[in-house]
Amino acid sequence: MHTKSSTAPGNGGITTISVVGWHNVGKTAFVERLLEVLKRRGMRVATIKHARSEFDIDREGTDTWRYRHAGSSVVMISAPGRVAMIEERDDDAELEELLARLPAGMDLAIIEGFKRHRGPKIEVTTRQAWTADGRITPEGQLLALVSDDLEADAAEAPLFRRNDVEGVLTLLEELGIISPTAGE
Repeated sequence: MHTKSSTAPGNGGITTISVVGWHNVGKTAFVERLLEVLKRRGMRVATIKHARSEFDIDREGTDTWRYRHAGSSVVMISAPGRVAMIEERDDDAELEELLARLPAGMDLAIIEGFKRHRGPKIEVTTRQAWTADGRITPEGQLLALVSDDLEADAAEAPLFRRNDVEGVLTLLEELGIISPTAGE
């Protein structure tokens, strides 16, 4: 089992954990639950999601949409309490580049996807996915498995149910990945 956290250069060495799993096994819902608890603990957490295909978060007709469609390579928008940036590019951004762009002061970055990232991973799975497709996480990177229907004897790492976010966070604390007093 992996016992050291991954840190990213360029932004103060933010601690990262990846949440991985096959399509439609509940990764996003699990990350939502993690975020809710970490926020209550006072932590500043960033999330980075890797999409398998094109996406658009802008809406047709807005000024930023119009700027992009007129040829702007990067569009930023700022309002009280929120900043967003959309960058058009010909390649898939590397995770390290995205981590370096995060603002200072983040306590943790949770990464969903980026299966090839060499860092500690929590794998969300189902019995069906585990049986049909096997484990995604390479040897030495698996911190924990999260599943409501996988049997403990099939697990190759500590096994947690989807609603046991506190148990997963306790494990991350015991491994030294997050601090019990982070955010305080």
